[in-house]
Amino acid sequence: MKPTYLYLLILLISLTFIGYSQTAKEYFNRGVEKLGLDNYNGAIADFTKAIEINPKYGDAYCGRGASKGRLDDYSGAMADYNKSIEIDPNNGDAYYWRGREKTNLEDYRGAIADFTKAIEIDPNNGDAYWGRGVARVKLEDHKDGIVDFTKAIEINPKDRDAYYSRGVAKGRLKDYRGAIADYDKVIEINPKSGDAYYGRGVAKGRLKDYRGAIADYDKAIEINPKKGNAYYSRGLAKFNLGQKESACMDFSKSIELGYSKANDEIKKYCQ
Repeated sequence: MKPTYLYLLILLISLTFIGYSQTAKEYFNRGVEKLGLDNYNGAIADFTKAIEINPKYGDAYCGRGASKGRLDDYSGAMADYNKSIEIDPNNGDAYYWRGREKTNLEDYRGAIADFTKAIEIDPNNGDAYWGRGVARVKLEDHKDGIVDFTKAIEINPKDRDAYYSRGVAKGRLKDYRGAIADYDKVIEINPKSGDAYYGRGVAKGRLKDYRGAIADYDKAIEINPKKGNAYYSRGLAKFNLGQKESACMDFSKSIELGYSKANDEIKKYCQ
């Protein structure tokens, strides 16, 4: 039996739709790969092509927004996240990434609202707990920030960002031993984390373990020789051990690297 005109028309539409969807998906997948390789402009081009093919492709808007955000185009990123959420109000990734951009724009309360929505959609989104914790700490809500970082760690016990952020928050609450334990964990996961060595050094200094602090600052400087605050803090620890000449050398190096806070110590101790 010959196929009817209507049958042929439906078949043609179906085949066109299949090709259309696959092509958009291919561009999207390539955009994700480029985003992972830090090729943000290339990723934007691919996500844009996916959107041209399928204007209702919410994930492509989300990917393009993430790429724009990495290039500090926060307003462009926000527009893409808004569009993604308009298309799919249950896209937890879009709320998460919009929360990240709001944090960058210092809209911390708005960021908390978006991270909370992402968590409602996916309670196992550890990154959203971490992001909300960061925003809370920015608002000086260190206790609730610690609760969020702890939840992120429960979801992913190897989340070094969550351990590091929790260490910072504990330090601000003067729980220096707790901070040291978290920095220990970061270093266990990533032995090249200069920031963790530095943070642990600060915590040890607060506990008057100046030799331990110096050892950590040494390591932070070894990893990043341009870390001016590490030279400054090492200078303070040395000064507390009576090593004035070496301390002044560290203060001078800190200033050379652009850490102007050391000027006060130079004037006070090194004239």
